[in-house]
Amino acid sequence: MGKAGTSGFWRRRGLLWGSATVVATALGAAVFWFEHGAGAETPTLAKEIPHYVGSGACVSCHADQAAQWRTSQHHDAMAEASDNTVLGNFDQSTFTYAGTTSTFFKRNGRFSVLTDGRDGQLTEFTIKYTFGVYPLQQYLVEFPDGRIQALSIAWDTRPKTEGGQRWFHLYPTEHVTHDDELHWTRPAQNWNFMCADCHSTGVRKNYDAAADRFGTTWSEINVSCEACHGPGSRHLRWAQDKRGGLRSDQDRALMASLDERRGLTWTVDVRTGNAIRSRPRTTDHEIEVCAQCHSRRGQIAEGYQAGAPLLDHYLPALLTSPLYHADGQQQGEVYNWASFLESRMYAKGVTCSDCHEPHTGKLRLEGNALCSSCHLASKYDTSGHHHHSPASAGAACVSCHMPAATYMVVDPRRDHSLRVPRPDLSVRLGTPNACNACHANRDPRWAAERLEAWFGHAPAGYQRFAPALSLSHPDPRDRQADLRTVASDATQPAIARASALAQLDASSNAATFNALAHGLNDPEGLVRLGALQSLRTAPLNVRVQLAEPLLSDSLRAVRIEAVSVLAPVPAGQMSNDARGAFERATAEYVDTQRYNADRAEGRVNLGTFYGSRGDSARGEQELKAAIRLDPLFIPSYVNLADLYRAFDRDGDGVRILRDGLDAAPASGVLHYALGLALVRLKRSGDALGQFERASELEPGNARFAYTFGLALQSAGRVAAAKAALEKALSAHPDDLNVRAALASITNNDQR
Repeated sequence: MGKAGTSGFWRRRGLLWGSATVVATALGAAVFWFEHGAGAETPTLAKEIPHYVGSGACVSCHADQAAQWRTSQHHDAMAEASDNTVLGNFDQSTFTYAGTTSTFFKRNGRFSVLTDGRDGQLTEFTIKYTFGVYPLQQYLVEFPDGRIQALSIAWDTRPKTEGGQRWFHLYPTEHVTHDDELHWTRPAQNWNFMCADCHSTGVRKNYDAAADRFGTTWSEINVSCEACHGPGSRHLRWAQDKRGGLRSDQDRALMASLDERRGLTWTVDVRTGNAIRSRPRTTDHEIEVCAQCHSRRGQIAEGYQAGAPLLDHYLPALLTSPLYHADGQQQGEVYNWASFLESRMYAKGVTCSDCHEPHTGKLRLEGNALCSSCHLASKYDTSGHHHHSPASAGAACVSCHMPAATYMVVDPRRDHSLRVPRPDLSVRLGTPNACNACHANRDPRWAAERLEAWFGHAPAGYQRFAPALSLSHPDPRDRQADLRTVASDATQPAIARASALAQLDASSNAATFNALAHGLNDPEGLVRLGALQSLRTAPLNVRVQLAEPLLSDSLRAVRIEAVSVLAPVPAGQMSNDARGAFERATAEYVDTQRYNADRAEGRVNLGTFYGSRGDSARGEQELKAAIRLDPLFIPSYVNLADLYRAFDRDGDGVRILRDGLDAAPASGVLHYALGLALVRLKRSGDALGQFERASELEPGNARFAYTFGLALQSAGRVAAAKAALEKALSAHPDDLNVRAALASITNNDQR
């Protein structure tokens, strides 16, 4: 189960919010059962809307695959709590964390825990479900309003010899108490939103916003056959009727989309030592079946099925900090999909099931043998290539090309970008590298020199976008040029081009507008999406010119992003055709936010949208609902105050920001927003204290430090302003605003 967060990366440690948030953690890939091609169409089948039939209906014809699946983590992704499924010690065992001792026990045949509830009081809760199986198992508690929450105390299922067979907390270095946003009773640990879509099959969230209740359902409790293959009723009817095949247009399209690997071979070219695919991969259907769960993404619509575009149902995260390092290596809990899109493997046509057996979720071969099935062992599995002793960890392909990061305390996951080690980038940009992950007693410069000595040159690798995506670029203007270069380079991975476009400053530069115009016409949906995200900083006339055509894009994620970008544009500035497309896409945007109305994030998105369209009443209603749903979600207060500002109600804005500070007094963002509101009310003296507090709470925020320095200067405290800006420049030597403000004060002093 993942952790929740926001696009501004407020205190919610971990996730990204677009129009929704992410989850996911199962294993494996998908191959598909729809392989019947001949025969007459059955009229009943042609009219039938496919529905879920359950894995039990598959067993009689697919016994081998079903037997393999029963050994997989997909099978055990979620289950009702029972003696057969619960792995943790519920024999009056205890665990103490943050001053609370929790007790796990069994009473009257039920598994229970005595732990701190939302009010901080020790309360007995019944364990309704198990969640996951290895290397940890979590436990779910169901509440009367249909909410299902995941305990943050988990059971380490590894053998005792490996440190397992113990209770542990998922946030061991934090001090998560009942009033913390990460407490197990709060939205960040809510199964209905955060977890269900990826741990069960055929999930329907069924949130009732009026009653604030869930009626979540599933077709099967775990990740079963139809989670990957889609609803099986039509296929089952075909098998039962013994007809020759499904021949409606829909069936033909489905069959064509799910046979990417049928008849495929890989042949090793002895000259290069690398394998070549017998035919190019022309679609991503199999990969996207896996991506529905194995990606960092937000859900924008229910009902994803194999063969459907991923971006019709999900909004993926791009390669941004702190989810990824500048070179695209995993940093946050990002799962595998986006990393894999960066790889040369993906570019050459590799799919998930080339390496993973889809029904067991296990690797097709173990160790270097898996890699040697496509990369000639006599060239690559030698000390001449890896420069390590054959039996050492350094001789393992994955040690260098797929370094692991550990999540959820005990769960190591390998980076799927399949890159060459780049200690030279560690020297320049501070990114990690596989060499120093093992040789921690040596510095990256040593590692870079060793690689150059071994191979006669510095490694380059396939991913070449790190300098542009690095936030520590020495010159912001040069960085913008580098981002444009990456965005326009068709040899770069599409997700890297999308990430570069999304980080462009579109406020004024003509070269940037041209780069965005090209990106918005790119055949890759991710690239169009990244370009749209950058347009949020563009002038309204530029937004109209560039974003209007995307209102009718083929992908839902792109259409609703275009709506969000164009929300502040008056209807009169759009063409007649665009106004119609805007209204249609707006309906989809609103549906997406309504689907996520159980989250403060969804309400903030909707409230901000209404406010941008001039509907202050509905905007205020949604933003206040966000605060009621989750008083710890900071953007609710900030966006509501901004709505009040837009409608000349800064007094109300000050009151709502103070309410936010009552809930989250350590939020630098709230102090900063309050300072700005007080300035607009001509209460500069009061504002100064808020800016100072914001800078103290978030010393790494250059904008806060810059504004505090200006406020000091405006108050006549020139020496203090100079000192504050000098301190800010020391922490942010590349910030042009801080540098200019300090130069202005220094020049005035010299006159």
